[in-house]
Amino acid sequence: MEALLHNWHIEAREYARQEDRRGRRHAYGRIDPVATALLVIDMVPFFLNELPYTRGIVPNISRLADALRAAGGTVAWVVPTNGAPTAASTEFYGEKVATMYAASGGEGSLAERLWPEFRVHEGDVLAEKSATSAFFPGRSTLPPMLEARGIDTVLVTGTLSNICCESTARDASTLGLRVIMVADGNAARRDQDHNAALYNVYRSFGDVRPTDEVLDLIRAGATVPA
Repeated sequence: MEALLHNWHIEAREYARQEDRRGRRHAYGRIDPVATALLVIDMVPFFLNELPYTRGIVPNISRLADALRAAGGTVAWVVPTNGAPTAASTEFYGEKVATMYAASGGEGSLAERLWPEFRVHEGDVLAEKSATSAFFPGRSTLPPMLEARGIDTVLVTGTLSNICCESTARDASTLGLRVIMVADGNAARRDQDHNAALYNVYRSFGDVRPTDEVLDLIRAGATVPA
């Protein structure tokens, strides 16, 4: 399957709106890498075998993971729970699709469920979620792990941009975390869906930056004296 990247953009009027509000285009001009977590949402074979855009973001996620680890930060791999569909999901999707989604996390250990091009390192976080958001109360093992590490900033990557990734960004913002959604580190089914998610996050829940700019933030933060 061909690997693709979205033709992403933020409209000029949205940049102008935020510049008028706060006097600058981007909310967060610096990050502390040690207090930052890269969230890798749902990068499992179920999605990567079906969507070319998910294949396209693999190299960018790997670059971010390597850089953040080197700077003392946290890489958090989040995968869907593998279980039985709920009555509500079966009613909503129909039995066949609900069962398919309920099994989307795959089998084996959490590390084994990830797309095989990724390599989990010692010190990385592995978490499981049973909701669209990785921060929904009672439906994810991620929040206490990040809290224990003093995380105040999350870099959101993964799939799907407009469903699990956007839901995660929204809830992270609600919890008071600084959110940066990586524009070319998230994937959806279409450019339209992806850009709608970027718009929503940039306007109300966090910042939106491409991989290269996020790498610059990590490197700059790593050079600031403690």
